[in-house]
Amino acid sequence: MTNQNEPWQPLEISPESARAAASAEGLTAYLEEAGDLHELLTAHKALVFRGFGVGEGELGPVMDRLVPGRLAYVHGNSPRSKVGSNLYTSTEYPSDQTISMHNELSYAHRWPTRLMFCCVAAPETGGATPVVDAARWLESLDDEVREAYAGGVRYTQNLHGGVGLGKSWQDTFETDRTEVVDEFLAATGATWEWRRGGDLRVSQERPSTLRHPVTGVEVWFNQSDQWHPAGLGDETAAELMKLLPADELPQSVTFADGRPIPAEYIRQVRDRGLGAAVDVDWRRGDLMVIDNVLVGHGRRPFTGGRRVLVAMTDHAPVAA
Repeated sequence: MTNQNEPWQPLEISPESARAAASAEGLTAYLEEAGDLHELLTAHKALVFRGFGVGEGELGPVMDRLVPGRLAYVHGNSPRSKVGSNLYTSTEYPSDQTISMHNELSYAHRWPTRLMFCCVAAPETGGATPVVDAARWLESLDDEVREAYAGGVRYTQNLHGGVGLGKSWQDTFETDRTEVVDEFLAATGATWEWRRGGDLRVSQERPSTLRHPVTGVEVWFNQSDQWHPAGLGDETAAELMKLLPADELPQSVTFADGRPIPAEYIRQVRDRGLGAAVDVDWRRGDLMVIDNVLVGHGRRPFTGGRRVLVAMTDHAPVAA
């Protein structure tokens, strides 16, 4: 159990504390000397690098050390643009919306172990990336909710073939070949069917919690509040349900046995995750690396031209 009364913050690393030059080259040199950051990242859960002023065109050598073996965002459900070799924009939801806490791709059969964020254009106001200790998030939930989720959850995606609500299967899997999608899904334990008009329906059962491979701590590790209409707010949920039944929405979620998840459970998960989060404010050139199992993340509303880039890896820590 974590101590809920003991504050948690990401570890901040500056050129002064790293004894490095305040530049992308200085950060790269520090990372080369520091070597593998697994131990430091596991201990602190998130690392924020401030004052190095890393620009978009200078990210390559830094990413090679922070997120080696970068992953493509295949089977991702949020809208984002690819801007480089497995480098993406952060989620492109409207700037006035809050993105609730989540562990990246926790609904998928394979998730990244580590995420890197880099701010290449700071917002005028707002736009922090909140981060939450996922063990504290789990402990913050009522016993009734944790017990109800114990059997896991079932996610369902309805992906259109080019025209429709939500993402297409071509964008989701970064291919236009159905046989590539079939091969990918066959390895995931999912069930799927190709539907009339070239649409694709995918269902997969996943756990609601996970144990970290090094520390063994149990964490909240699912995105049910982002896949459930109740997580969008009452008005938005009502409008969606006017358009389509729940199982025909672009994405939906139930308990693993098919029982519906009560709306009040969804709201509790969403609100307590956001309530326990620590905001990381951005300045141009800042970077943050998080352990994607130990830490959930989100986004606060903002104004101005915020541009935060994201890369991910499954470069795995080794248990002691």
